[in-house]
Amino acid sequence: MQNPKIKWVRSLQSSSRERKETAAFVVEGVRLAEEALLSGWEAQLVLHTPDLSLRGQAIVEGLSSQGAPVEQVAESVMLAASDTETPQGVLVVVSMRTAPLPDQLDFVFIPDSVRDPGNLGTMLRTAAAAGVRAVLLPPGGVDPFSPKVVRAGMGAHFHLPLYQLPWMEIASLVKPLRVFLADSGEGLPYTQADFRLPLALVIGGEAQGAGLQAQRMTSQRVHIPMPGGGESLNAAVAAAVLLFEIVRQRRNDPV
Repeated sequence: MQNPKIKWVRSLQSSSRERKETAAFVVEGVRLAEEALLSGWEAQLVLHTPDLSLRGQAIVEGLSSQGAPVEQVAESVMLAASDTETPQGVLVVVSMRTAPLPDQLDFVFIPDSVRDPGNLGTMLRTAAAAGVRAVLLPPGGVDPFSPKVVRAGMGAHFHLPLYQLPWMEIASLVKPLRVFLADSGEGLPYTQADFRLPLALVIGGEAQGAGLQAQRMTSQRVHIPMPGGGESLNAAVAAAVLLFEIVRQRRNDPV
């Protein structure tokens, strides 16, 4: 495929460096394209096939009305540009933007060294649903704007302040907060921890768990008891359990 626009889309799909240098990423499918439209993020290019659904056509028209360049392409061209085996007929190149940090930073999520795209995307989706105020992404994890992370995030990227930061800046931001680190077997059972105060929650990666930098700034370790045994939970599952325990405690007994 020699079309320069398609080559550019493919490079955005495959290269973290290209995404960072151009400050753009790709979303595919009707639902994510709709999230981009409703969130008001700038679309640099919209590709769609002739057989797009009525809902998809309405989204394309909405993006076009916001000034996005729109091109109708053959299914073979969409397949060449897509990161999925069965494209849904619409693909959007979106400009990256970062929402400002809230004035009151009281619920922060830090996925440390999460390298599985599906896990990170699921964590971001869960964090958005739980009302996390900011996600701080230290070095060493998967690119949060890679196609698989974006798909698993199901629109979370458009609603969460995502910050890729060095550990020194992360430590400075969370200094006023109580930092909880999820551990496979050490610390308090998570239901005994007090999650009502301003906090940051750290979930370590799939293989080695949280690194030394995260451990150094930890205030309290917590674990999820597993009566049925097993070494540990999937990182995304552990994040969901802990994030919604925070939600539960704050809803039942707000500070």
